[in-house]
Amino acid sequence: MGRPRVVIVGGGFAGFHAARTLSRLARDRVEIVLVNPTDYFLYLPLLPEVAGGVLDPRQVALPLAKTLRRVRLVLGDVDEVDIDGHTVHYVNPEGTRRRVAYDRLILAAGSVNKLLPIPGVAEHAHGFRGLPEALYLRDHMIRQLELADAADDPDERLARCTFVVVGAGYTGTEVAAQGQLLTKALAKQFPDLPEPRWLLVDTADRVLPGLDERLSRTADRVLRRRGLRLLLGTSVAEATADGVRLSTGEFVATRSLIWCVGVRPDPLVESTGLEVRQGRLVVDEFLTVPGHPEIIACGDAAAVPDVTRPGEVTAMTAQHAQRQGVLAARNVAASLGWTGGRAGYRHRDLGFTVDLGGWEAAANPLHIPLGGPLARAVTRGYHLLALPANRVRTAADWAFSAVGLRHTVSLGLVPGGAVPLDTATPELVRTRTS
Repeated sequence: MGRPRVVIVGGGFAGFHAARTLSRLARDRVEIVLVNPTDYFLYLPLLPEVAGGVLDPRQVALPLAKTLRRVRLVLGDVDEVDIDGHTVHYVNPEGTRRRVAYDRLILAAGSVNKLLPIPGVAEHAHGFRGLPEALYLRDHMIRQLELADAADDPDERLARCTFVVVGAGYTGTEVAAQGQLLTKALAKQFPDLPEPRWLLVDTADRVLPGLDERLSRTADRVLRRRGLRLLLGTSVAEATADGVRLSTGEFVATRSLIWCVGVRPDPLVESTGLEVRQGRLVVDEFLTVPGHPEIIACGDAAAVPDVTRPGEVTAMTAQHAQRQGVLAARNVAASLGWTGGRAGYRHRDLGFTVDLGGWEAAANPLHIPLGGPLARAVTRGYHLLALPANRVRTAADWAFSAVGLRHTVSLGLVPGGAVPLDTATPELVRTRTS
């Protein structure tokens, strides 16, 4: 008999670290197949810096084939898992439908943009989930100021210089912070324009509502000091081509609605027919799907029991996804008899870092609250350690940005139609609803 085949669906934090760990444990005793829509692993936490013109996009996109030496990469979008037939079905980049059989399956399909039933949002908002969206947003911000400078109508000029971010969580806060600094730097080239305005909207009563209140206070203070308008306890009632109407009744004229409300598990999860909880696969503490010992799920696709909060599941964060991916690989190795027994998932968060651009950040390493340049140093140090590659180039980009050199050319490589908000996999130009 040939080697057993382990198929990993998804090359995000969970899938990437599962593949890398398993390849080191297995060596040549197993065939590892990673099915992913793109040929790179995206380091999501630094994506706002790509949109803000701080980092070259290649620094956060790590080639899978080069990084995962003993893993066979299959480019494709998985749209079906045949549980009984132990087969994964996918569509390759040329639209051809194919399949691959598995002996063990690690389902790490990740998450997609979360839409709310608000009129006009799907048509007029820009999402922020993948590299194409970050590149599009950077170009869009630059282009809006250029178009504003060329316009004669004062109302149009003000609208093009107004940017609305919906969602004051981790991503939305960083996108607003980085975007405001980019447009502020660009505005120096157009002295006749009104000062760019940034609004951060959220139904919560504070920014970073899911994190430590001390991080929230630091971020709130920094953003307000820079002139960002924080509309808390507020939501979007309607989006149009000319602006957004808020739940307060106020209409904000803008050409830039940036949607950072959150994420939901990839619809592939529910399509498997397996038991789900809040759209995530139900698994035990070993990450195994009950009744299917050959299937392990991890990351945003899995409702992993959180031992630190009895009755709850782990949050959908990169920190959990990375560690669950490593554990998934080790438990697969154990199930094949290469290592000792399986282990349950145990992890307490070590704190969070929020990059606010410039010399500002909010961090609580080991739950010690920090702000300002010290928090900035901790944040960048953490990312350099967590990056699987490109550390020197990333540090070089940071050094250039520190002296005011940002990427401020609109290349127009990603048209708006290529990054629809209602897309399950941002890297592919398609839509899918659950």
